[in-house]
Amino acid sequence: MTPGALGPAGDIRPAAPAAPRPALTTPAPSPSAPDPIPVLAPSEFRAAPDPVPVPSRIPAVLGPVPDPVPAVLGPVPDPAPVPAVLGPVPDPAPAPVPPEILAALARTRPLPAVSAVLRGALHARRMLLLKSLLVRVDRARGVLPAAVRRRFEDDWTLLERAERTDAAAVRAVLDYPTTGAWLAAALAAPDGPDFADGLAGLGALAVAAALRAGCRFRTTRTLPAGTLPLPGIGLLRCARGPVRLSGRAGALRITDGSGRTLLLPGPAPAGPGTRWSADGALAWSALHPLPGGTAVLDDVDPHRVPAGGIGPAALPAAERPYADPAAWAARWRDAHALLAATHPARAAETLALVRAVVPLAPSAGGAPPVSATVRTAPGAVLAQLPADRRELAELLVHETHHTKLAVLDELVPLWRPGGSLHRVGWRRDPRPVPGVLQGAYAHLALLDLWGRARTGPARSWRRRAAERFEVCREQVAEALSVLAESDELTPCGREFVRHMGSHHARLGTAAHPPG
Repeated sequence: MTPGALGPAGDIRPAAPAAPRPALTTPAPSPSAPDPIPVLAPSEFRAAPDPVPVPSRIPAVLGPVPDPVPAVLGPVPDPAPVPAVLGPVPDPAPAPVPPEILAALARTRPLPAVSAVLRGALHARRMLLLKSLLVRVDRARGVLPAAVRRRFEDDWTLLERAERTDAAAVRAVLDYPTTGAWLAAALAAPDGPDFADGLAGLGALAVAAALRAGCRFRTTRTLPAGTLPLPGIGLLRCARGPVRLSGRAGALRITDGSGRTLLLPGPAPAGPGTRWSADGALAWSALHPLPGGTAVLDDVDPHRVPAGGIGPAALPAAERPYADPAAWAARWRDAHALLAATHPARAAETLALVRAVVPLAPSAGGAPPVSATVRTAPGAVLAQLPADRRELAELLVHETHHTKLAVLDELVPLWRPGGSLHRVGWRRDPRPVPGVLQGAYAHLALLDLWGRARTGPARSWRRRAAERFEVCREQVAEALSVLAESDELTPCGREFVRHMGSHHARLGTAAHPPG
């Protein structure tokens, strides 16, 4: 995004909403019980209804949609004489990923150019979903309460002001994982009160963006649930509403219905931890930053875990104060030091693509640790606290590759719908072709990591890595054979699997993995 680049926009074909998909659940790897990795479901917003006029009272915001644009929403019709909305929209006709980027992705190579393409694709997807929400609001204009419509338009205006002040800060909020989860839920909500309630998320997004950008603003919020989550920043709790918010230079003044005030100094109310007003009626819970990068430990956002929980046990999120941020920070620091010593480029890739770690509640009965990636919120790693730095290093590499493939599939579909099921070494149940591909890809990345770790500087990791390398190499080989014979892959998917197979073959013969 570029400040001030708010040119005219044509109609768009908004994505048809679908029910939210479950997360990928990933128990921790084990030599005796290989970790199951379920499938990422097909894209949730493939269908493209006919375009509708853009509402005339919604202002322009957020600048042009960057390349590359996912080719999942159908062609954009010729620009119509409608008001500016979100800046100019480039033609989202299929734009193939450059061959060298596709090859690097398939070979799990941790290159900065690959991370940049993925971040651009993720942002373009968020922009298009935001536009889809805008068009749906216009369609529902006749049934939405007037107060809801006015609030939506006011929130949009605040988002626009924030973008003009600091486009990069607004992009960081838009691309935060839970923003994607909120957009998916809002677009999937049925018309009526559920959809109207979902639109309140735009207000949270706008306030977070304004704070990040350092805008001066005032707004009054009614909080039916008593909370206001600010994506990537923290959570406000207010027992007595409505609440008045005043922001300036990243500082925030919060005043509840009884006049109690909580002042949070800038920039972008920092923490970590929770601050309370004198009578406990107001509370601000800031996210905990993780050391060495921009990732945070998110233990407060209500969209961080799907409503049905994670995995067969439907694990919920760990709630503050039980998330143990000190243990997570120490484990994160040690895991990244281990990754950096073993494969510096892989450590850098993880820091570039992981935006949040979401602690999960413990399992009952000593079940193996679980981690997950939610398709609508790539960049967030949902996990129980691993036992040591080696397990966390492996988990981060594993889940980062689920994120990479989820974003890539929105850009260039790799498979077609089909019904075949196949056995894989890391699951007890048979898997569809997308599940085989997801599992093979994540395990290929681990195979690369273990190939380095078995001769790496960390002696405590060498034996474990050597054992897992041999088991994993055979499992990935079997999965790649299944994929090579499948007729459910697209041409791009077949090319992707061909590159995966080439890298797997080199890992089996090279003393040190390439790349």
